[in-house]
Amino acid sequence: MIVHSKVALPIWVCVLIVLFGSCKSTLKTQQSKLDIAIIDSAKVGQDSVVTIVQTQDSVEINVHRLLKDTLSIIGVGDIMMGTNYPDNNYLPPNDGKYLLAEVDSILQDADVTFGNLEGVILNDGGDAKYCKNPEICYIFRSPEVIAQNLLKAGFDVMSTANNHAGDFGNPGRVNTMRVLDSLGIHHAGLLSKPYETFMMDGMKYGFAAFSPNTGTMSINDIPSAQKIVAHLDSISDIVIISFHGGAEGSKYQRVTRKNEYFYGENRGNVYDFAHKMIDSGADIIFGHGPHVTRALDIYKNRIIAYSLGNFCTYARFNLRGDNGLAPILKVFTNSEGEFLYGQLTPIIQLGSGGPKIDKQNRVIGKIRDLTKKDFPDVPLMIDETGRITYLQN
Repeated sequence: MIVHSKVALPIWVCVLIVLFGSCKSTLKTQQSKLDIAIIDSAKVGQDSVVTIVQTQDSVEINVHRLLKDTLSIIGVGDIMMGTNYPDNNYLPPNDGKYLLAEVDSILQDADVTFGNLEGVILNDGGDAKYCKNPEICYIFRSPEVIAQNLLKAGFDVMSTANNHAGDFGNPGRVNTMRVLDSLGIHHAGLLSKPYETFMMDGMKYGFAAFSPNTGTMSINDIPSAQKIVAHLDSISDIVIISFHGGAEGSKYQRVTRKNEYFYGENRGNVYDFAHKMIDSGADIIFGHGPHVTRALDIYKNRIIAYSLGNFCTYARFNLRGDNGLAPILKVFTNSEGEFLYGQLTPIIQLGSGGPKIDKQNRVIGKIRDLTKKDFPDVPLMIDETGRITYLQN
């Protein structure tokens, strides 16, 4: 914003004027006044252009932000890097330092990298959910030291909206947010933090996350979600939306376009939700929750990933068959958020878990097949290498 103020000509303005053109006004008399644009110099950098417009008795300095032509945003699915509940046997060796080693160079190669944080970050204590048998009751509490792996791997923003966000009650939620804040990782999805905005390389991003679970922003309250997205669209260059929705398991890989239920819980109509979020101003939709991958979709030149599967889930997740396959989805957009092209990197989790590059490219074939079945009229092509092309472009 440019703020105009009537002030006497300071020396630094005259220096700027000399650099960009002749100065018709001088310091011969203190009665001469110029209309000067006052600029916060801390905000003028490589991402801005300064222009000076001079009239006979005034100088106006304008700052114009340069928008990037092409943006790259990475999305991955569920992340739970080990839990100390019910005991430490479910923690990875070396505090999980090597869990993401094979893929960290990929995750770091984007303007923004997103993931879904399953469970809470808490060393001990908290209000654990009631479990009749903790050995088979899946609630996740990851120690704080493990969270540092997210930052080292390149994650910029995390969803905290899922069915494990409340595993240890409010103490777990509060500490999770505190730790993510301390690491400089943006996050949203809890009722106490419904959305986030942040700057990266001169671009302003808006982010919000939704799920059907207590204490999170509801995927089933679409009017409220639309208001949040519309607000983010009004103040951001790019709006990224995350949802945790849909039934769980390999039997539920299809996008039904209906409300999905699992163990009696309404997991939302993810198709309707995603499309209405784009109608409201969202640019990229990253879905997760079914613990398997689902199809990709394009709507109004914006990309939707209906489920990105299990990305890095150590020890307590079922990783057999399709449950162990997932993509790293890299999306390229223009400065308006319109999809240009994308790239899938196939990963597989073996044994207790941790992503490895799958040289057999299995998840690419799976996503290609599901996309053709669920969205046959969408001209989205995925080749054998994982390159994603929207034919209308």
